[in-house]
Amino acid sequence: MLGVLPIAMAAAVAGMVPAGAFAQDASTLVVDTAFQLKTADPAREFEPTANLVLHPVYETLITFKGSDLTTLVPSLASIPVVAPDAKTFTFTLNPAAKFSDGSPVTVDDVIFSFNRVKNVKGSPSFLLDGVTVAKGAKEGEIVLTTAQPDPGLPYKLANPAVGIVNSKVVKANQGSADEGADKTDRADTFLASTSAGSGPYILDKFDMAAEVVLKRNDAYWGAKPAYDQIVVRNVDTSAQQMNVMRGDSQIALDLRPDQLDAIKDTAYTLSVPGADVVFMFTNSNPEISAIAANPDFQQAVRHAIDYDGLLAIAGEGAARPGSIIPTMFAGALATDQGPKRDVEAAKAALAKSGLKDPVIELTYVSDITKNGVSFADVAAKMQADLKEVGITAELKPSPVSTFLDNYRAGTLPMTIVWWGPDYPDPSDYLLFGPGEKVGLRAGWKAGAAPEVTEIAAKAAVEIDQAKRIQLYDEWQKKLNAQGPFTSLFQPAFSMASSKTLEPVEYNAMWTIDLTAIAPAKQ
Repeated sequence: MLGVLPIAMAAAVAGMVPAGAFAQDASTLVVDTAFQLKTADPAREFEPTANLVLHPVYETLITFKGSDLTTLVPSLASIPVVAPDAKTFTFTLNPAAKFSDGSPVTVDDVIFSFNRVKNVKGSPSFLLDGVTVAKGAKEGEIVLTTAQPDPGLPYKLANPAVGIVNSKVVKANQGSADEGADKTDRADTFLASTSAGSGPYILDKFDMAAEVVLKRNDAYWGAKPAYDQIVVRNVDTSAQQMNVMRGDSQIALDLRPDQLDAIKDTAYTLSVPGADVVFMFTNSNPEISAIAANPDFQQAVRHAIDYDGLLAIAGEGAARPGSIIPTMFAGALATDQGPKRDVEAAKAALAKSGLKDPVIELTYVSDITKNGVSFADVAAKMQADLKEVGITAELKPSPVSTFLDNYRAGTLPMTIVWWGPDYPDPSDYLLFGPGEKVGLRAGWKAGAAPEVTEIAAKAAVEIDQAKRIQLYDEWQKKLNAQGPFTSLFQPAFSMASSKTLEPVEYNAMWTIDLTAIAPAKQ
């Protein structure tokens, strides 16, 4: 997200909860994951574990069902009516909606919640940049207005970070939605001990080192969830596998693809493409590297890469998108539309570049993996691929803290990196264009590719979904042909769940929907 998915520094320690402490209780669901968690305040959270545990607590105006991130469904409100200029979005609240204390969800609560997200200036505040919210002309109407056309706005509003809070309760506990709330709001302390949402669960315990406990909201206005209690534990990956095998937990969320074989006979296993896209770039800024910035050198690299070989390293369940938008999002380009390995074409492009036996640094993160995939393995494979066409890549491993500083500063000549989506809409990937945030990290300055910029400008404001997808397809093909970026693969998300449960679906927004999990039918 915002370039790289946040990495939690808290240790994921096995055994913080006694084995079997909850698993024997049929009314309790136990989920093991490696925590990436900083806060229980929806206005300040933007980490994967926070999305997982807060999605059942704070409902949003609209949401997604199952694994489908292309179709919005109603939640607290109806699907919005979008004005032709894509600047005005009108929602109608469900009059039955109420908070866990029994009070109704009102338009004022929505206005307070959105303004608080903006004004506390936490990690998710950018989701509502340029957005104003007001009461509509009719009872229960909320009108959102954007400074610029933004057909992707409804998809941003499904994020748990913009979940609706009980404004009276939050205000009574030092919460504020006014300008300056980043200095005056103190409600995050209160929200770490209890919750103020309308979802099917309430927060019972929030321990960022050990566990989060959710209890069923008896006042919930919708369908009753299956479990009285959900316990989400911070557990090391290797211990997660053993816990599911022993029945100490029902779900393990952070397994590697190679761990699934050992438990496939005793548990349901799932290995599907995750939403992160691992990509590489050759920096287009000649001041950083005249070699990397050479367009023919960039083409040579693009043709040299053995994409199938990299996919094999990523393992079962991984996928390769045709460009930068992941496969499960609207607007994703088919795999066969992406660059293909062609050694002779790579050699010809390198000859055309005028570069003789070029040598370039290839930087990668050395101290973390992405869904079990080692960046050292990916870099070594790319080094061998490039060597075959006459390019020498000098491998430069880097700890993540140093790597991120250099990546964001745009000083890396050539690198392997990844992008985790901020929200499930193709508009999030326009940041890869020339002059945009990620484009600048790769030295791709504004005006460098007018055709790419022109198509992006059209895609950004198109509200007809079919036309939007067509524009994003065209934009990605141009990106593949002349940009500094080349997508490599989407690492697999691998999990296991007990056969005492109905099969569990992956959702790239909140990993799994804890509210939808149910015992297996007898």
